[in-house]
Amino acid sequence: MKRPTIADIARRAGVSKGAVSYALNGQPGVSEATRQRIVAIAQEIGFNPNSAARALSGASARAVGLTLCRPARILSIEPFFMGLISGFEAELAARSYALTLQVVATPEQEIEVYRRWWGERRIDGVIVTDLREDDQRIPVLHQLQLPAVVIGGPGDTGRIAQVWSDDAGAITETVRYLVALGHRRIARVGGLPDLLHTQTRTRAFNDICTALGLNEAVTMPSDYTGEEGGRATRRLLIGADRPTAVIYDNDVMAVAGLAVAQEMGLAVPGDLSIVAWDDSPLCSLVHPPLTALSRDIAEYGAHAARELLAAIDGKPVGNVEAGTAHLTPRGSTAPPRA
Repeated sequence: MKRPTIADIARRAGVSKGAVSYALNGQPGVSEATRQRIVAIAQEIGFNPNSAARALSGASARAVGLTLCRPARILSIEPFFMGLISGFEAELAARSYALTLQVVATPEQEIEVYRRWWGERRIDGVIVTDLREDDQRIPVLHQLQLPAVVIGGPGDTGRIAQVWSDDAGAITETVRYLVALGHRRIARVGGLPDLLHTQTRTRAFNDICTALGLNEAVTMPSDYTGEEGGRATRRLLIGADRPTAVIYDNDVMAVAGLAVAQEMGLAVPGDLSIVAWDDSPLCSLVHPPLTALSRDIAEYGAHAARELLAAIDGKPVGNVEAGTAHLTPRGSTAPPRA
């Protein structure tokens, strides 16, 4: 995985390495048009002249990057990412690698962070989360030749390896479990709709509900926060044919949904059964404790870190399916009242 150099810029611009040096350092010797062309090429391939000495030395940054396109307030209460990061750290620390984390507002900002980190030699590779359909980050990572591993999928990531879990299988198991308890009106409060794993879950939910004849099944989109999860729950429960069971795409929204149900005078699980995706201590601390889809999130993160370190070392890596989340029944699910 070759880092961009002055020679790369010179070759693409059709000029000498000296001309590139003049242009990037603001020295005379090249025309303004040539200077602008060279600067544009340097930005495109992620070259930063302030890090040229490090590039020449061939030194490793001994760090990997993680950029999260999520509001920072979500991360402060999101057990999933805390578990994932603990898994990263367990593997990285064993190899004396650091984790560089940055929160951004848009995918475009995320791409700019990748260009800057790689050009400034701050990282040796990146872990990518929240894969999207036709994800604009993937071709940029290929162009930069930046070692990367994607958590999530499966999706079209070219030669970039993915570590993913069978979300479709997990949602299918959950719906079948609720139907076996006697539920016929099942709803789901989903995560961010543009994320590939959210779309996978939504399709699987619709498919299994159709196959089982659950014509009133509905998915309410949300953003993983307790506030939005609570609002979505209220919209579901004030309807004439309110659901008797709700599946939430994360534990934070499920806890908020439990609070809303109790606020409205509904008994859980007598009037409403609740299932949370990704088990966490939150699910066991509330009353009743929440039935949840459980998986080893720290190991999920550790697996991704191992794959990335292998890619940084130039070893062949490929897509890996991690363990499917399994249902852990607790006090929040039961047969619906007649």
